[in-house]
Amino acid sequence: MENKDFKELFNKKFDIAEPTIGHFDRFENRLSKQQKTYNPKSWRWLVMAASIALLFGFWFTQTQNNETLQLADVSPEMAETQNYFSSVLKTEIEKINTQKSPENKTLIDDAFLRLENLEKQYAHLTDELKESDSDKRVVFAMISNFQQRIEILQNLLIQLEDIKQFKTTTDEIYS
Repeated sequence: MENKDFKELFNKKFDIAEPTIGHFDRFENRLSKQQKTYNPKSWRWLVMAASIALLFGFWFTQTQNNETLQLADVSPEMAETQNYFSSVLKTEIEKINTQKSPENKTLIDDAFLRLENLEKQYAHLTDELKESDSDKRVVFAMISNFQQRIEILQNLLIQLEDIKQFKTTTDEIYS
Protein backbone atom coordinates (compact mmCIF):
# COMPACT_ATOMS: atom_id res chain seq x y z
CA MET A 1 0.00 0.00 0.00
CA GLU A 2 1.40 3.33 -0.95
CA ASN A 3 1.55 6.34 1.26
CA LYS A 4 -0.92 8.12 -1.01
CA ASP A 5 -3.51 5.36 -0.68
CA PHE A 6 -3.14 5.46 3.07
CA LYS A 7 -3.92 9.17 3.18
CA GLU A 8 -6.93 8.75 0.92
CA LEU A 9 -8.21 5.85 2.98
CA PHE A 10 -8.56 8.04 6.08
CA ASN A 11 -9.27 11.29 4.30
CA LYS A 12 -11.66 13.44 6.26
CA LYS A 13 -11.75 10.91 9.07
CA PHE A 14 -9.38 12.74 11.41
CA ASP A 15 -10.70 15.28 13.92
CA ILE A 16 -9.33 18.51 12.57
CA ALA A 17 -12.13 20.83 13.64
CA GLU A 18 -11.56 23.56 16.22
CA PRO A 19 -13.78 23.67 19.33
CA THR A 20 -16.53 26.22 19.44
CA ILE A 21 -15.89 29.69 20.78
CA GLY A 22 -15.96 29.82 24.58
CA HIS A 23 -15.42 26.07 24.98
CA PHE A 24 -12.19 26.48 26.94
CA ASP A 25 -13.73 29.16 29.16
CA ARG A 26 -16.69 26.93 30.05
CA PHE A 27 -14.33 24.04 30.75
CA GLU A 28 -12.18 26.20 33.02
CA ASN A 29 -15.27 27.44 34.92
CA ARG A 30 -16.38 23.87 35.56
CA LEU A 31 -12.95 22.93 36.87
CA SER A 32 -12.81 25.91 39.21
CA LYS A 33 -16.24 25.03 40.63
CA GLN A 34 -15.06 21.49 41.42
CA GLN A 35 -11.99 22.63 43.33
CA LYS A 36 -12.54 22.57 47.06
CA THR A 37 -11.66 25.57 49.05
CA TYR A 38 -8.94 25.21 51.66
CA ASN A 39 -10.33 25.36 55.17
CA PRO A 40 -7.65 25.50 57.90
CA LYS A 41 -10.20 24.69 60.64
CA SER A 42 -10.83 21.21 59.22
CA TRP A 43 -7.10 20.46 59.36
CA ARG A 44 -6.97 21.53 62.99
CA TRP A 45 -9.65 18.99 63.96
CA LEU A 46 -7.92 16.30 61.96
CA VAL A 47 -4.59 16.97 63.69
CA MET A 48 -6.24 16.94 67.12
CA ALA A 49 -8.04 13.67 66.38
CA ALA A 50 -4.83 12.07 65.12
CA SER A 51 -2.97 13.21 68.24
CA ILE A 52 -5.61 11.78 70.53
CA ALA A 53 -5.59 8.50 68.61
CA LEU A 54 -1.80 8.34 68.84
CA LEU A 55 -1.79 9.04 72.57
CA PHE A 56 -4.48 6.42 73.12
CA GLY A 57 -2.41 3.91 71.15
CA PHE A 58 0.68 4.57 73.28
CA TRP A 59 -1.34 4.29 76.48
CA PHE A 60 -3.03 1.06 75.34
CA THR A 61 0.23 -0.67 74.41
CA GLN A 62 1.82 0.45 77.67
CA THR A 63 -1.01 -0.96 79.77
CA GLN A 64 -0.99 -4.17 77.74
CA ASN A 65 2.71 -4.62 78.41
CA ASN A 66 2.19 -4.08 82.13
CA GLU A 67 -0.72 -6.51 82.37
CA THR A 68 0.92 -9.41 80.60
CA LEU A 69 3.78 -10.12 82.99
CA GLN A 70 3.76 -13.88 83.44
CA LEU A 71 6.06 -16.46 84.88
CA ALA A 72 7.48 -16.93 81.38
CA ASP A 73 8.56 -13.28 81.29
CA VAL A 74 10.95 -13.69 84.22
CA SER A 75 13.56 -15.82 82.46
CA PRO A 76 13.88 -18.42 79.70
CA GLU A 77 14.01 -21.18 82.32
CA MET A 78 10.75 -19.98 83.83
CA ALA A 79 9.20 -19.85 80.37
CA GLU A 80 10.16 -23.49 79.91
CA THR A 81 8.77 -24.32 83.35
CA GLN A 82 5.48 -22.58 82.63
CA ASN A 83 5.15 -24.35 79.28
CA TYR A 84 5.84 -27.71 80.92
CA PHE A 85 3.30 -27.22 83.71
CA SER A 86 0.69 -25.89 81.28
CA SER A 87 1.08 -28.89 78.99
CA VAL A 88 0.87 -31.33 81.93
CA LEU A 89 -2.28 -29.60 83.18
CA LYS A 90 -3.82 -29.78 79.72
CA THR A 91 -3.11 -33.49 79.28
CA GLU A 92 -4.39 -34.34 82.76
CA ILE A 93 -7.63 -32.43 82.13
CA GLU A 94 -8.06 -34.25 78.82
CA LYS A 95 -7.61 -37.61 80.58
CA ILE A 96 -10.21 -36.63 83.18
CA ASN A 97 -12.69 -35.48 80.55
CA THR A 98 -12.48 -38.87 78.82
CA GLN A 99 -13.42 -40.62 82.08
CA LYS A 100 -16.31 -38.32 82.93
CA SER A 101 -19.56 -40.12 83.74
CA PRO A 102 -22.70 -39.45 85.79
CA GLU A 103 -21.33 -41.58 88.66
CA ASN A 104 -18.19 -39.48 89.11
CA LYS A 105 -19.57 -36.10 88.07
CA THR A 106 -19.62 -34.66 91.60
CA LEU A 107 -16.07 -35.80 92.25
CA ILE A 108 -14.84 -34.17 89.04
CA ASP A 109 -16.84 -30.99 89.65
CA ASP A 110 -15.36 -30.69 93.14
CA ALA A 111 -11.82 -31.05 91.77
CA PHE A 112 -12.47 -28.48 89.05
CA LEU A 113 -13.83 -26.10 91.68
CA ARG A 114 -10.57 -26.41 93.63
CA LEU A 115 -8.68 -25.85 90.37
CA GLU A 116 -10.68 -22.71 89.73
CA ASN A 117 -9.74 -21.36 93.16
CA LEU A 118 -6.07 -22.07 92.48
CA GLU A 119 -6.34 -20.33 89.11
CA LYS A 120 -7.74 -17.25 90.85
CA GLN A 121 -4.81 -17.35 93.26
CA TYR A 122 -2.48 -17.63 90.27
CA ALA A 123 -4.05 -14.50 88.76
CA HIS A 124 -3.36 -12.65 92.01
CA LEU A 125 0.20 -13.95 91.95
CA THR A 126 0.71 -12.57 88.44
CA ASP A 127 -0.41 -9.18 89.72
CA GLU A 128 2.01 -9.47 92.63
CA LEU A 129 4.78 -10.50 90.22
CA LYS A 130 4.21 -7.30 88.28
CA GLU A 131 4.22 -5.17 91.42
CA SER A 132 7.19 -6.88 93.08
CA ASP A 133 9.43 -6.68 90.02
CA SER A 134 9.86 -10.46 89.65
CA ASP A 135 10.44 -11.30 93.31
CA LYS A 136 11.71 -14.88 93.70
CA ARG A 137 9.20 -15.64 96.44
CA VAL A 138 6.35 -14.81 94.09
CA VAL A 139 7.93 -16.93 91.35
CA PHE A 140 8.20 -19.90 93.72
CA ALA A 141 4.60 -19.37 94.83
CA MET A 142 3.51 -19.47 91.18
CA ILE A 143 5.43 -22.70 90.61
CA SER A 144 3.91 -24.15 93.77
CA ASN A 145 0.46 -23.17 92.48
CA PHE A 146 1.09 -25.11 89.27
CA GLN A 147 2.27 -28.12 91.28
CA GLN A 148 -0.83 -28.01 93.49
CA ARG A 149 -3.10 -27.96 90.46
CA ILE A 150 -1.29 -30.92 88.92
CA GLU A 151 -1.44 -32.80 92.22
CA ILE A 152 -5.22 -32.26 92.42
CA LEU A 153 -5.66 -33.61 88.91
CA GLN A 154 -3.40 -36.61 89.50
CA ASN A 155 -5.21 -37.47 92.74
CA LEU A 156 -8.50 -37.19 90.89
CA LEU A 157 -7.24 -39.56 88.20
CA ILE A 158 -6.19 -42.06 90.89
CA GLN A 159 -9.62 -41.82 92.53
CA LEU A 160 -11.35 -42.28 89.17
CA GLU A 161 -9.22 -45.34 88.47
CA ASP A 162 -10.02 -46.76 91.93
CA ILE A 163 -13.73 -46.25 91.32
CA LYS A 164 -13.43 -47.92 87.94
CA GLN A 165 -11.58 -50.93 89.41
CA PHE A 166 -14.03 -51.21 92.28
CA LYS A 167 -16.90 -51.16 89.83
CA THR A 168 -15.38 -53.90 87.66
CA THR A 169 -14.59 -56.13 90.66
CA THR A 170 -18.10 -55.77 92.07
CA ASP A 171 -19.54 -56.52 88.63
CA GLU A 172 -17.41 -59.68 88.47
CA ILE A 173 -18.50 -60.78 91.92
CA TYR A 174 -22.20 -60.40 91.16
CA SER A 175 -21.94 -61.90 87.70
